[in-house]
Amino acid sequence: MPKFDVLVAGEINPDLILTGDVTPEFGQVEKLIDSATLAIGSSSAIFACGAARLGLNVGFIGICGEDVFGRFMLDEMSKRHVDIENVIVRSRGSTGLSIILNQSSDRAILTHPGLMADLRASDVSDALLRHARHLHVASYFLQTNLQPELPELFRRAHSLGLTTSLDTNYDPSAQWQGIDKLLSVTDVFLPNRMEALSITKSSDVEIAARELAGKAELVIVKRGVDGALACQKDSIVRASSIPVDVVDTVGAGDSFDAGFIFGYLNDWPLEKSLRLACVCGALSTQQAGGTNGQPSLNEAMQYVSG
Repeated sequence: MPKFDVLVAGEINPDLILTGDVTPEFGQVEKLIDSATLAIGSSSAIFACGAARLGLNVGFIGICGEDVFGRFMLDEMSKRHVDIENVIVRSRGSTGLSIILNQSSDRAILTHPGLMADLRASDVSDALLRHARHLHVASYFLQTNLQPELPELFRRAHSLGLTTSLDTNYDPSAQWQGIDKLLSVTDVFLPNRMEALSITKSSDVEIAARELAGKAELVIVKRGVDGALACQKDSIVRASSIPVDVVDTVGAGDSFDAGFIFGYLNDWPLEKSLRLACVCGALSTQQAGGTNGQPSLNEAMQYVSG
């Protein structure tokens, strides 16, 4: 049996989460805020921790610096049972950092990329892929060195028996281009509502989902408090979320992804996998940071029937 249920090829950076009246005022104005939390950041790492929390065996490959932020990330991922043996640590260059300006259900993000974009497809060897059942990639638009060879990496993964999933996350350039070839070799595509609409230039989420499902095998669109929908071969399935007291929404989409991939890898019915994903995303918002509120499988299954 493969060593890993999921291999994550992704970026590594912590989040500095600032909460309260976080709108800055220039002119050397100093403002007091409610809280500051240094937490595991990066879509890829938060996904990896969420999948491990649910009980999947997760391996991670990425690049970080030999610095305080890099050590923090590797220590925290390891504590959450993510295998970091294949992470590349570089003495030159710095680990990236995202500053989250958090206001209840909305946020703004300032990101210093550092080494986030340095991972290449050639760093992910066939020998490593053979140790996994599934390959997940997130933050496509930030991982610029990975982008050109990612379709070939997904094809290599398929040839070795792996399934693939992709969460592009936000495109800082707002161009939303270059993923059609990648979608054709993607088994599970996991955009949120805004990303799906932006990529397709559509104003209707169902139309966007159907268009994307013509390119990827299975499309899952995250809709926050409105739940999610799945589209496969023009068929739409929906699932609702659960009401929670939101502390912050950082990483909720990545926790959602982890829940869905858990069900997907365990051959659950689509609607049940979608419901677990919604539950995992919602429960994760009840604590500060992307990983602190991630549920175990037992905790999540209290809200999942069937």
